[in-house]
This record gives sequence, C-alpha cells and structure tokens, in this order.
Amino acid sequence: MSEQGKGSASASTAAPDTYKGWLFKWTNYLKGYQRRWFVLSNGLLSYYRTQAEMAHTCRGTINLATAHIDTEDACNIVLSSGGRTYHLKASTEVERQRWITALELAKAKAVRMMNDQSDDSGDEEPGSQSDRSEIQGTLKILVSKLDDLSTCNDLIAKHGAALQRSLSELESLKVPVEGGEKIKAVNERATLFRITSNAMINACRDFLDLAETHSRRWQRALQYEREQRTHLEETIEQLAKQHNSLERAWRAAPTLSASAPSAPTGKKGSERPLKGEASDEDEDTEYFDAMEDSPAFITVTAADNTQHRRSQSSLSGASGGNSYDWNQDDQMSPSYNDVSAKELQPRRQRRTRVPDKPNYSLNLWSIMKNCIGKELSKIPMPVNFNEPLSMLQRLTEDLEYHELLDKAARCDSSLEQMCLVAAFSVSSYATTVHRTAKPFNPLLGETYELDRLEEFGYRSLCEQVSHHPPAAAHHVISQRGWTLWQEITIASKFRGKYLSIMPLGAIHLQFHASGNHYVWRKVTSTVHNIIVGKLWIDQSGDIEIVNHRTKGTCQLKFSPYSYFSRDVPRKVTGVVADGGGQAHYILSGTWDEKIESAKIIQSSRGGSGSEGKQKTIYQTLTPKLLWKKYPLPENAENMYYFSALALTLNEPDDGVCLTDSRLRPDQRLMEDGRWDEANSEKQRLEEKQRAVRRRREAEASDALDEGREYEGYRPLWFQQRRDSVTGETNFVYKGGYWEAKERQDWTACPNIF
Repeated sequence: MSEQGKGSASASTAAPDTYKGWLFKWTNYLKGYQRRWFVLSNGLLSYYRTQAEMAHTCRGTINLATAHIDTEDACNIVLSSGGRTYHLKASTEVERQRWITALELAKAKAVRMMNDQSDDSGDEEPGSQSDRSEIQGTLKILVSKLDDLSTCNDLIAKHGAALQRSLSELESLKVPVEGGEKIKAVNERATLFRITSNAMINACRDFLDLAETHSRRWQRALQYEREQRTHLEETIEQLAKQHNSLERAWRAAPTLSASAPSAPTGKKGSERPLKGEASDEDEDTEYFDAMEDSPAFITVTAADNTQHRRSQSSLSGASGGNSYDWNQDDQMSPSYNDVSAKELQPRRQRRTRVPDKPNYSLNLWSIMKNCIGKELSKIPMPVNFNEPLSMLQRLTEDLEYHELLDKAARCDSSLEQMCLVAAFSVSSYATTVHRTAKPFNPLLGETYELDRLEEFGYRSLCEQVSHHPPAAAHHVISQRGWTLWQEITIASKFRGKYLSIMPLGAIHLQFHASGNHYVWRKVTSTVHNIIVGKLWIDQSGDIEIVNHRTKGTCQLKFSPYSYFSRDVPRKVTGVVADGGGQAHYILSGTWDEKIESAKIIQSSRGGSGSEGKQKTIYQTLTPKLLWKKYPLPENAENMYYFSALALTLNEPDDGVCLTDSRLRPDQRLMEDGRWDEANSEKQRLEEKQRAVRRRREAEASDALDEGREYEGYRPLWFQQRRDSVTGETNFVYKGGYWEAKERQDWTACPNIF
C-alpha cells in the first residue's frame, strides 16, 4: 500500500482509442498493491511492470467486451471477466474517474464490435448498410433531442422575460434599500441564466452539425478497416501458398545446387528432403542478418595449417581437455554412447512402442486464424494437435543424455567439465527436430516423477507450480555426483505463419565433489509453416553457461536456419573460456546430431571479415566427439517421433503420486487412440480447473472484504526461495516426495483429475 504515494498514476491518450497510465494493482497479501503500467486499446486492458515491457512482455489482459466494471470507494476499480478479477487503485478520485470513463467507453465500443462481428455473415455490404442505418437513426434521435432542447430554451426565455419584468416592477416600488439591492441581484442572475441557456442550445446545434459532418467520415473509415481485415487474411493465406510453391520449385531446380560450393550445398541439399524441412520462411530479413552474425573466429587444425575453415561450417568443436587421458580414453565415440546407456541392466523391461498415431485430418488454420497474437497456453486446442505427453514429461526429456553429466562429474578440470555441460545443454534439443506436436498443458498441481535410481542412479520430479503464467519446477538428484534444478515458464506467441516458444527461467547444475555451480538459459524455439506446408522446428539464440565458482564461461550460438547460408543447417558454435576470459576450447556441431570439441593451442588476430569485424584465428587439435544423438526407434514416424526415453515416459507405473501425468485421463485416452473421448475429457478437466480457480478468487475476494489474510495456492513439493548465486527468486524442491512415495501416503495431494 505504501507504494501508492511513490508515483502518480498519470494517464495519457496516445491515440483516439488508446488510454495509457499508471495504476496500482493488487498482487497478494505480501506485496499488496504494486504500481503497474496499464494500456487500454481496442477493447483490451493490458498491464506491464514498466513501460519498457510493452515491447516484449504482457503480464495480463482483460477483454472489456465481457468484463464487469465496478467501483468500491473513491479511488478503487474492480474489473472481472471469465473468472479473472483485477483490483485496481488510482492515485486520486479524479484519475479514477478518467479511467472509469475510458473503460466504459471502450467496453461499449467492444460490445458493439463483438455484436457486429457475430452478426457478420461474410458479406460486407449488408454490414455497411446496417451501420449506415444505425448512424442515421442516431442522428434522428439527436435532432429530436435538439428540438426538445429548443422548446425548453423557448420556455426558459419566456419565463425568464416574465421574471425580469416582475423584478423590474418590484424595483420601481418603494421598498427599503436593502430589499432593492437583493431584487437587483436576482435580476442579474436571471439574465445570466438566460444567457447560459442560449449558449447551451447553441453548443447543441454545433454538436449536431459536427456529428453530421463526421458521420460519413466514420462510416468510410469503418468500411475501409473491414476491407483491410479481409484483404489481410486473404494476403496471408496467398503468401503462404506462394512460399510453398517457391520451395517446391527450388527443390526441383537442378541448377541451384550446382551454382553453390559443392560440399556445403551437398550437405544441406541432402538433409532437406530427409529431414522434411518446410518451405516457408517467416522473416527473410532476420535470416539474411543471421549470416552477418557469424562468430568472430576461424579455426585451423594443427594437422593442416594451410586450410582455414569457419568453425561454424565444419563440425569441429571444443576439444577433450588439458590431459591426454581425457582426450584418448574418455572421449565420447558413438560406441561410448551405446555402452554408457546400457552399462547397468535395468531391473524391469521398459516398453519400446506406443499405439500408432491415428490419421485424423483437421484444418489448423481454421482454428488458429482468430488466435493471432494470443498466448499459446490460452488457446483452446483439440488433442489432434497434441502428443500424448505433458509439458512436465517434455521437461524430463532433458535427461535423455544424462550420462554426459555422469562423465562431467568425474572430470578434474573445470574447463573439461564445462565442455560436457555445454554438450548436455545442446542435447536437450535433439528430440525436437521432428516433434511438431504440442504437449499437454499441465494442470495446476500436476506432477511427474521419473525414478531411474536403480538403472542410472538419478531421480527426477516436476510439479506445475503456476497456471497463469504457466510455470513448472523441476528437480533431479543423482547418486553419481550431481544435482540439477530449474523453474521454466513458457511464453509463446502465435504470429500467423509461425509460433515462437520462449522458455523463461534459469537451469542450475551443481557437482557435489567440486562444488562447481553452472547456470544457463534455453533458446527460442520456432514452429514454422503453421498455415501451409509441412511443420518444422528451428532453434535460435545464444546460451551463456556460467560456472559461478570459477567464473568460467561458455558462449554458445544457435544459428537460425537460412536458405541463403552455405553453412550446415541447425549449426551450433561456441567458445569455452576461463575466468580471465582466455579461450581454451572451441565447440561446434548441430543441435540435432552431434557436438565436437577442439582444444585451442594457439590464437592470433586475423584480418577483417566481410562485415568489417576482426576475426580471431584459433589453432586447435583434432576435434573430438563429445555427444552424438541416439537413432530413433523403429517406426518412430508413426509414434509421434518419440525417442527411446520418450516412449517410456507415459508408461503406467505403480505407486506414483495421484497427481502424476501418467494418470491424466485425456492424455491416456489420446495415447490409446480414442481421440474423441480424449477431447471430451480434456474439456472436462479444463472446466474443472477453471471452477477451482474461480472458487479461489471468490475466497480471496471474501477475505479481502473481511480484512482477513488469504494464503492462496501453494505448491505441494516446491517452495519459493531466493537463490544465493543468481539472486533470483524461484521454486526449489523442499523435500518429502520420495518419503511419501515410500509410505504411499498421498493424503495431502489435491484431486485434480
């Protein structure tokens, strides 16, 4: 509450239909009211923590067309819509009244627009005729009201003149001096009243003239906007079809592959049809720029100093380490992967297949065209676009190559360890290259455990700790010397032709023996060809891995795919440096195949590149393989392209928590191929969750009215804590899950299914 006096809730109108300003929003009983920047535009009220956040992060939005606006006291505003309630406070009563006026006008306009759209049958002319009739009807009403005002004005003038005559007669009578002064004052006020009424009627006439003048302009503007909307939808669809045709022509053209250098083009040309790459590029400018953002270094292997090559074009990478033994004996060859994954025979046989995916056809564009710009988690989607795994299980898939961390725990050198941690961070994307289906959004309180203690020495637990925004907490502990934890919030935007998925939150990894604490964040995933063509996924962005004990770093770059680049697709490059900034290893490879390493033995400054930046030339040892992707199981294309680990994630398991994703009924029905039943069950679960949320909001509102403290929802197995290394507040495992499983005591678990 104390923040209310720290800043004014000033508002401004940036556009005729836009209203912006500071308001105080109720958050919780710990923080109370917090100052937020609100933007009212196009019938939507959105808020941000700062004005700068408007460019990238919206904290919440309410559609005023279905909202209820209420006022509690002199400065408070309450907005409620669809189970969501905003308690807002302005700094002054005048400011509150300005916002109320703006909100009411925006709501009325939004309701009219919603009614117009619901009545619109696709033909614009009837709608325009209806709008014209409505405007003309409004003008007729204004004219009639103006006639009423004119009649009132005439009556006021008539009675005012009679009043003045009576007062004049009174002045002529012989009355005391004091009485005469009062009569004179009353006479002056009557005159002012008549003048004011005349001014009022003149202003009404001016308003009517102005309305008549602008009504035609408004009508033309409305018609233009409708035509533009229709034209834009047609253009987007036509553009997607043209891109698809261009890609097919490009693949079929025999001269294109011959015109580029043979080695890179052969590599890319051979992978495109095999990987099923899609044709549709979303932002050509972005991909042209990606060629200019190439790493500012060139690697030269010690075996051949005359051949200079770009590290990002080749598959050279960070080397083995400081010792010969690490390079020779511990290097990860393909056979190492196979042996490491099976060095301990599991006590139970895990399943190796799931029922084949049914062949149901559904038009994605028909569902998504009205969802442009919305959060993916808020779009109601049928299971036809899902895969039978939840987001918690997808998060657990990061452990597919856990043996990299087992090996890193045995490293004596922190730089060697960093190379393996970097390879692990890249390996988590290997399963995404064909996985274009959407995982199930977890319900609030949903959990997922993966107990591989006997087979591989680790235990993993995930819990959905927040629903809006969706956030999941993950904790893994291994008997082989490491602990990993993370809290991931998925921010996603549908942009018409592509879908951007931006994981927010840090991943922490700590090795027990050395105390090395590594922190990094994930890159952006983009799903292309939403409208037309085959869906495909790309990863792009930068990852900085920091060892907070030694201050060593690894800078990884995921280059976005480009038709115009001669580099290998899905390339990843990186440099491992010590705490002083000196580079020791070069990493490179692809996020869907392998990562290699090369030890730097000498570096020098080279000439300027094509973009004017000076390149550093690194002389390295022969590259060593750090990680290589496991081959997909047989018939994977009919099993959602699941990896060997993914096939086992939803396998029924005895003794799991009652909130475990394996027990989610709609997900199980989908895996069994009963998609119609799964859709019905999915709607039931979502409505049940919404009902629980409305009940919590009602309880919080009652507590607020009664002055009581309302605790709100608290996760069962995780708690918020401030991290001593990064200073961030996130959810960490508080213990008790595995002990409860041992006792089979799930009495504290909510009934979410």
